[in-house]
Amino acid sequence: MNGIMVDNQLKIDLSGHIDSSNAPATETELMAVRESQPHEGLILDLKDLAYISSAGLRIVLRLRKLEPALKLINVSAEVYEILDMTGFTEMIPVEKAYRTLSVEGCEIIGRGANGAVYRIDQDTVVKVYHSADCLPDVQRERELARKAFVLGIPTAIPYDVVRVGESYGSVFELLNSKSFSKLIAAQPEQIDYYVGLYVDLMQKMHTTHVKPGDMPEMKAVALDWAEFLRDYLPAHQAEKLVALVKAVPDRDTMLHGDYHTNNIVMQNDEVLIIDMDTLCVGHPIFELASMYLGFVAFGELDPDVTQSFLKLPYETACLFWRKALARYLGTTDEARVREVEEKAMVIGYARLMRRTIRRNGKNTEEGRACIALCEQRLSQLLVRVDDLSF
Repeated sequence: MNGIMVDNQLKIDLSGHIDSSNAPATETELMAVRESQPHEGLILDLKDLAYISSAGLRIVLRLRKLEPALKLINVSAEVYEILDMTGFTEMIPVEKAYRTLSVEGCEIIGRGANGAVYRIDQDTVVKVYHSADCLPDVQRERELARKAFVLGIPTAIPYDVVRVGESYGSVFELLNSKSFSKLIAAQPEQIDYYVGLYVDLMQKMHTTHVKPGDMPEMKAVALDWAEFLRDYLPAHQAEKLVALVKAVPDRDTMLHGDYHTNNIVMQNDEVLIIDMDTLCVGHPIFELASMYLGFVAFGELDPDVTQSFLKLPYETACLFWRKALARYLGTTDEARVREVEEKAMVIGYARLMRRTIRRNGKNTEEGRACIALCEQRLSQLLVRVDDLSF
């Protein structure tokens, strides 16, 4: 039995079986390792522990009295069940071991700011997060998806967490599902049909009320974007931008936050929404702004970006956006559609400009071109738009 230091935490590996026959010797050795190195916390790594009896559990209890910050990690399903049944999971932080999954050679269904979604087989997809330190994000998305499902939103609930390389992923069952992007690319003549399904689901979300505190408020996030741009826009433009966002009416209804055709799938004639880590509440203008970015603004300087992102030609993506917006607003009045589009554009270009600057865009030719486009669009829009609600 050896102990190693990890960020001032002493990590000790336990293996094999711990029962009445070897519990005293195990405890003696464990205490000796614990006392051999000064530490701020103790971690027991149970990846090689196959079984623990009540005698072993009593060791853990006595150790917890000496080590209030005790944590158990890499716990197998069998050992976790014992800990759970005996109430240890309520007393001590316990992290399950995660099975390992490879996405090498798998089809990428979609890619976003926080992760990429891969199809593992005909029935299964996995969302792999970009950050290696993402377990809190994985758990957060699982909880948001569960809340949306309980509220009646048709979504795929993640049923497993896995290790993928140095990061983690959430596994979903999506039987024979196809994204709307793939369906539209294969049947462009059916675009109006998919627009209708897409908007129906969006309207269902936008009329679903959420309890206070259950989901983040999108207005606060958008206000951060606007405040950030005070250092990069002329003062009068920045002041108006901030004032416009502040004046958006508060809403307790659900937004997806990344509502595009990669994240809407058809499964056995049922429409589902996936990728729920951006779920929030707020006025629909924030959803429309995100949609405008995905369908129009991202590919404005380079249409190949849209082809790579949505797997749709840029012209098709723009057409889908216009049709979806008109259907959502319930009007064929082009002036009305354009009025609301410009409101969405204000938030959309503010978000894109901030994102590009934060990603070191001022130091690349592509980034500088994008920032200049955003500055130009915002300069034009902020003269005409005096209210972001509709």
